[in-house]
Amino acid sequence: MPADGKMTLPLNQPDTGDKRCAISAVTLAEVEFGLQLENNARRRAKFDKLLRYRLPVLLTDEPVWAQFSRLKANQQASGQPVSDLDLLIAATAITHGLCVATLNINDVSRIASLNSEDWSC
Repeated sequence: MPADGKMTLPLNQPDTGDKRCAISAVTLAEVEFGLQLENNARRRAKFDKLLRYRLPVLLTDEPVWAQFSRLKANQQASGQPVSDLDLLIAATAITHGLCVATLNINDVSRIASLNSEDWSC
């Protein structure tokens, strides 16, 4: 969430449309974690109203975890470690044949087999 508390959709979102988007359970947990730390009722209400049930949530099932283990081994072998949560988000996308839309492309650009798109501009 931006520091000013204004929740806006990325510029590319209107072109993509909600029907072609989903959210990883990992990403949802990261958002929840941030909201818990912040303990801001206004932001929590805004998140619940705008995004909570807007997109389908992709769970981390056995195929996702198998893909995660392959990605983690590849990243360690390449000497370019990526955080486990970012690898788990990537594994979810790869397993479901999806692209990761991100506001921080540097986090996922080192994952060679991941199709990602920078939504920060």
